[in-house]
Amino acid sequence: MSFPPSLPIPDEVLEIARTLEEAGYETWCVGGALRDALLKHPHEDYDLATAATPAQVQALFKRTAPVGEKYGTVGVLDRRRVVHEVTTFRRDVATDGRHAVVSFGVSLDDDLARRDFTINALAYHPLRREWRDPFLGELDLRRGVVRAVGEPAQRFREDYLRILRALRFAARFRFAVDPATWAAAVEGAHGLTRLSAERVRDEWFKGLATAASVAELVRLWREIGAAGRLLPELEQVSDETLARAAARDAGRRDPLLLTALLVADPAAILRRLKASGAEISRAAAVAVGPASPEGQGDVAVRRWLSATGKAADDLLALWELRHAGEAPWAGPVRGIRDRGDPLTRGDLAISGSDLQAIGMQGPRIGEVLAVLLDRVLEDPAVNTREQLLALARETA
Repeated sequence: MSFPPSLPIPDEVLEIARTLEEAGYETWCVGGALRDALLKHPHEDYDLATAATPAQVQALFKRTAPVGEKYGTVGVLDRRRVVHEVTTFRRDVATDGRHAVVSFGVSLDDDLARRDFTINALAYHPLRREWRDPFLGELDLRRGVVRAVGEPAQRFREDYLRILRALRFAARFRFAVDPATWAAAVEGAHGLTRLSAERVRDEWFKGLATAASVAELVRLWREIGAAGRLLPELEQVSDETLARAAARDAGRRDPLLLTALLVADPAAILRRLKASGAEISRAAAVAVGPASPEGQGDVAVRRWLSATGKAADDLLALWELRHAGEAPWAGPVRGIRDRGDPLTRGDLAISGSDLQAIGMQGPRIGEVLAVLLDRVLEDPAVNTREQLLALARETA
């Protein structure tokens, strides 16, 4: 690997860079897109770093969005209203292991020196087609190494999340962690407990979604001390389960389902990591199940679909993860859905109001509807107003 003579920078990014340069502000492409481009991995849009202050960026462009002005980042909207991040050259003046206070008015090299790893401390001038690599990140990409910029312990003290990021990059690219960087991460792992639950959750989910091997990601979390401090449930995951998780294509991974595959109570982890209510409910529903119907016939599968509701697709996917193949009842599920078989009380041809009209009251209405649904799950042909009312009267 070596630096290519040029990169295919999108026209919208070139236009932003040209506007800044013509106003007298040095501007470079930076960030993970450069790393991924050199590795020939799919990559997202290029971020820009500039000598212009946030106020100067805002003055140059008509349409901007607040992204992280406190930290020097302004979102510039292009003609398609896509936001491109433009960040002022900066250096850290104070850190607490979670957040940094930054100052502006520094050089590109100063800006690159505050970055986490050498493979992320690259810069490319989109107009001059010039590369800047003061910390030999391109060499580390060729060697397959995650190495901290400068003194590793200092990098981690500035933000302990960088320890988890090192593990994510190692698992994603199948890289080794530089020995000095690894030693500093082990020594600094105690600081992981100072991170917010939300940042840990985001990093865990990103790791699961991008790792070339989930088994390797979990191994790294265990060995560095992150699992024991943040997700102790990972310490109990069997080798067999890790092998199943590793078999899932990285491009199709669902971090929530992988968490459910790895641990018995994924909702507990998501609560601790302050996931959304919807994510926690989804994880809880998967854990409750039932994981499979009592049989593979239509009646058993209809009862299972009725019982699991919105969790059915997650449970089917989880079965595929666990058994490396489609669930035996997936075919009947498709047939039931294609036919539109009734599965819930809302699908019944009558409602509680109809039962009230024939004299039923109170809790008895719900009890009778449950009986009717059970009959309809057994035989969807029964789901007509006349037949259900007749059955309701018999039940009463």
